[in-house]
Amino acid sequence: MERFNPIVVFMYFALTSGIAMLCMNPIMQTIALVGAALLFLIRRAGRRGGHLPMLAFALLACVINPIFSHNGATVLFFVNGNPFTLEAVIYGAVCGVMLLAMLYWFRSFSALMTSDKILYLLGRISPKIALTVSMALRYVPLFSAQMRKTAQAQRAMGAIRADDSLSRIRGGARVFSVTLTWALENGIVTADAMEARGYGEGRRTSFAIYRFHRRDAALTAVILLLGGGIYYGVFGGFAAYQYYPIVTVRQDTAALLTYGAYALLTALPSTIEAGEIIRWKYLQSKI
Repeated sequence: MERFNPIVVFMYFALTSGIAMLCMNPIMQTIALVGAALLFLIRRAGRRGGHLPMLAFALLACVINPIFSHNGATVLFFVNGNPFTLEAVIYGAVCGVMLLAMLYWFRSFSALMTSDKILYLLGRISPKIALTVSMALRYVPLFSAQMRKTAQAQRAMGAIRADDSLSRIRGGARVFSVTLTWALENGIVTADAMEARGYGEGRRTSFAIYRFHRRDAALTAVILLLGGGIYYGVFGGFAAYQYYPIVTVRQDTAALLTYGAYALLTALPSTIEAGEIIRWKYLQSKI
């Protein structure tokens, strides 16, 4: 996906994530999660890490809903006179799946849409917004890396003890405070450097290395065709669903076509990435 024009990549993620956020159909949400996780795993190429925090966040959303919502016809058990219903549990699980899918989609989006691509997309429309967004996206990995460095330094000095829970909590708070101070100081230094280099003086020019090729046009046509069909199916009621009082999901031919189109759409980047990996392995074998 990195070889494609940023406009095409942005349009794909906007359509795919927009569908997942607008339609709480459990089948659609499952398809979104599978597609997002598959792309995330393929791009990371076997590297570990990054899953547990997202899983914990999704699990929290899954547990919260049946605690506060007691709607539904199928009562599982009572706690202090409050019913826990199967429908509320399913709805909470689907909410957790949606949040997890969105986290995976945005992790892949931030990896593919680098700061120069954001500037390319928004530079001609609003240079200030483009610069702000690109700098914000840049600071996310920098902040995480600085937190890891600070935590390692604290452990090396003995300020964080692995066998003491209270020490780990205090150390984590101290690491976050130090990293936040570093981020604020770095922001001031960046602003001073931009001012010293004359940012905002005179008319701004722009340069981009990205061009719209035939492969971009072909992928755009596929995305618009599938995305248009999916949105028509969602807003036309072909992917209808309800959770209360009982869970029902439409599963006729029109619904299956909508689900199939969304499955194809979510599988597009994974298929492209897998094809590029296979092609690269094949070329390496010929050396």
